[in-house]
Amino acid sequence: MHKGFLITFEGGEGCGKSSQIKLFTKFLEENKIDYVLSREPGGAEFGEMIRKILLFSKNNIDAKTEFLLFSSSRADHIKNIVKPALREGKVVVLDRFYDSSFAYQGYAGSLDLKDIKLITDFAIDGCVPDLTILLDISYEDGFARKSQDENLKNLDRIERKGKEYHDKVRKGYLELAKNEPERIKVIDATKSREEISNEIKNIFLEKYNKIKN
Repeated sequence: MHKGFLITFEGGEGCGKSSQIKLFTKFLEENKIDYVLSREPGGAEFGEMIRKILLFSKNNIDAKTEFLLFSSSRADHIKNIVKPALREGKVVVLDRFYDSSFAYQGYAGSLDLKDIKLITDFAIDGCVPDLTILLDISYEDGFARKSQDENLKNLDRIERKGKEYHDKVRKGYLELAKNEPERIKVIDATKSREEISNEIKNIFLEKYNKIKN
């Protein structure tokens, strides 16, 4: 068992993950809780190289290749960033983790979920989140919000996949949450930033205090 606490943030495009992660890490700082912030794909140098391929390649990458690249990045990330921080007793905050693979490459990309689980278990080496925050939003609401924040011409390869694909991603996430309600907490991402932030803090403190006590 690790001494730290692993919290992951998940959700579809435009769900507000980045904003909520900023608010959450500010909360950790204010409460003098030692943390490490990282992301998938990426985090370590090797993962950042894979991230560029996955998000900005002009080539067509099928779901199987996509998933295997994510898994390679994930294994490296776990070994070099996540596990060392957890051993030091830190809170590790991840912008996406393996639930993304089940939602994007599994439910939306039609890969066999059993295959994804087998390879994921190998890649994560027993590293399961203590808490996962799922920010739930529809495709329409997510991209309406996204269009206010940035130039939609700059969408990455996965963001450009369209409504049908992203609807499947959302359904996949909700199915994962239904199967693991203790770990995955679903939050309505159409609420105000403050409401969502407060909900996340309360959920985190309840779980974190149980583990620490």
